[in-house]
Amino acid sequence: MLLNWLSRRLAAYLTKEIKCQSVRTSSWTAMQASIKPGDVLLVEGNTRISTAIKYLTQSTWSHAALYLGPGAGLGFSESGEQHVLVEADLEEGIRSLPLSFYRHFHTRICRPVGLREEDIGTLIAYSKSRLGHQYDLKNVWDLARYLCPTPPVPTRYRRSMLALGSGDPTRAICSTFIALGFQSFRYPILPERLADSDDGADLEPQQREYFRIRHHSLFAPRDFDVSPYFDVIKPKLEQGFDYRQFQWAQ
Repeated sequence: MLLNWLSRRLAAYLTKEIKCQSVRTSSWTAMQASIKPGDVLLVEGNTRISTAIKYLTQSTWSHAALYLGPGAGLGFSESGEQHVLVEADLEEGIRSLPLSFYRHFHTRICRPVGLREEDIGTLIAYSKSRLGHQYDLKNVWDLARYLCPTPPVPTRYRRSMLALGSGDPTRAICSTFIALGFQSFRYPILPERLADSDDGADLEPQQREYFRIRHHSLFAPRDFDVSPYFDVIKPKLEQGFDYRQFQWAQ
């Protein structure tokens, strides 16, 4: 009981927003028009825990949400907006929310290639079955230790810090929740096969370790960005772009 109380107090502390500069790279209208069911929305967060995740993964992205679209039947917010995203939130656990929740954040759309309608259905069923499950608060303690400016963590161990949670299937962090969804119909994100290729023979030990680790508990938001099996969708380009029409300030 005491540990659970302390974990929730720590979670409340870590979810406090901090001042940080972030530049949005697409308009709200373009993002709405470009995102499709099955896409993973990566987010550059602005909370204390975001700082730890970005440091440990050496990435811009600290959070990931799964876009399922208006046909998923996820309900509506109090303002009447339809819920289209599912994510694992530190305080509220796995929840649904409208796309506008991340309207003012720096985001990136990562799209799995070649999904079928039944694959989308599998993602929807999987996500809805886990709504209300709790965030892995044991993982929160692990992340909290690395919020100091110069944490004594060698590069090769940084990713391993994300795997020190409880391992309880009813608990997850944002990226492991999504990774399990794709693994349910065997869609690759960063499979172990990459470690066996000749291309990896001359890699540094920590880089080989990165390709070797593939348990779902070790997936991080950046994995969807660097995966060779996910397209990076840039909404401004999707909506048509001609540099000759770009409006420069005088």
